[in-house]
Amino acid sequence: MYILYWSLQGRRDWQNFLLLVGSYVFYGWWDYRFLGLLFFSSFVDYWVGRTMPKHYDTQKAKYLLWISLFVNLGMLFVFKYYDFFVVELRDALSSVGVPFNLTTLNVILPVGISFYTFQTLSYTIDIYRKEIKPTHNFIEFFAYVSFFPQLVAGPIERASSLLPQFQSDRKKLTADVAADALRQILYGFFKKMVVADNIGVLVDQIFGSYTQVSAIELFLGGILFAIQIYSDFSGYSDIAIGIGKLFGFKLMTNFRVPMISKNIPEFWSKWHISMTTWFKDYLFKPLAKRFGKGPISTFMCVLVLFMMIGFWHGANWTFIIFGLINGLLFIPAALRRINPKAAIFLDKLYSTRFLTILMVIGTFILNGMTSVFFRAPDIESAIGYFVNMIFYAPWTMPEGDILNYWFFLILPSLAWEGYMRKYEHQFDVAHFPQWLRWTFYYGFVIAIVMFGNFGRPPFIYFQF
Repeated sequence: MYILYWSLQGRRDWQNFLLLVGSYVFYGWWDYRFLGLLFFSSFVDYWVGRTMPKHYDTQKAKYLLWISLFVNLGMLFVFKYYDFFVVELRDALSSVGVPFNLTTLNVILPVGISFYTFQTLSYTIDIYRKEIKPTHNFIEFFAYVSFFPQLVAGPIERASSLLPQFQSDRKKLTADVAADALRQILYGFFKKMVVADNIGVLVDQIFGSYTQVSAIELFLGGILFAIQIYSDFSGYSDIAIGIGKLFGFKLMTNFRVPMISKNIPEFWSKWHISMTTWFKDYLFKPLAKRFGKGPISTFMCVLVLFMMIGFWHGANWTFIIFGLINGLLFIPAALRRINPKAAIFLDKLYSTRFLTILMVIGTFILNGMTSVFFRAPDIESAIGYFVNMIFYAPWTMPEGDILNYWFFLILPSLAWEGYMRKYEHQFDVAHFPQWLRWTFYYGFVIAIVMFGNFGRPPFIYFQF
């Protein structure tokens, strides 16, 4: 496909058509039955986008927007949240003796549905806001929605950024761009297969037997999972962005070394950027505009924002609690925006290197502890995890794999990303001497072959 794609250079429509077919084959390879959902979502928003400008400043434009919202959020609700609400409602009513006979659907969650529905929603909302103009070329639009590198786990690309790239001729791929793309892909596979998957084996053991391990292992287990999910998801993003470059596309940066952050607000500004900015632009700003900028309304908007971010990840109370905790930890940033004295105080906290280091370590630990709710299968398990860690588990030093991972895998990886944080991505080593570059190339390839965990499940965010 790649060779055929570049043999069609200068024939944009044919390149887009090839990408569209290839993307549908790629998605259908997982389960062809859900291709209809992808097509239907794309078709509805393509039609809404074309029709809406004819009715600007009329009630019909708002009706068209509601059609887009109903279809996309409706699909999300049916496949991702319906069973959750049915079970919760049934349990609540049965507790007071009210019969409830509505059954669950028990359907498979389509891979990537949370990503491509948000991508198409941003298109129709931006047209409604008159921020972009709709496309009249259905191949361009369908290819934009289904673009295979980022279809199943992001980044969630806005139409204002990615769609114009389908509407213009792709420049000839240069050796420098191809080399940079391959470097980023290589680093993505290293983070996924060597870092995330190996740590994941240990995390599964700790969370699977949290009543039988030491308190220090439980403490490190939460932090290890935070590193695992970061390495897993950012690894996918690196692979997606690198593949996009090979086809002449520039996808947005989705992570900016979030594990080295001074506070939770800074962490969220660097974590899954395409999702957090989506919620900020399409949920938080409208809420803040509707309810005002006072302290109470701002705090409530922040809590709603993070509860929805948590709920976006899955239909489970653990995700809602995870979002709520992060919302509470985000409150100082909201306070900073509305209180100049608080801003001055917080700036003083960041003014010394020692305090900065302490805050980075504290944020690192906070992120690990909150991620326990993200990893636990239910609220009872999450609470039990903390209860055992604080009250019952012995505080004995762990041995073996945990210490080996920390000193030979995790700390070197974090140090590397900290050093590379100023570059476009964390394996942007074009400025290194040639002998050092090739040392890294061979080193990462050997590490993947020798230490890569080839038997692990797919990327974690495929389930969202």
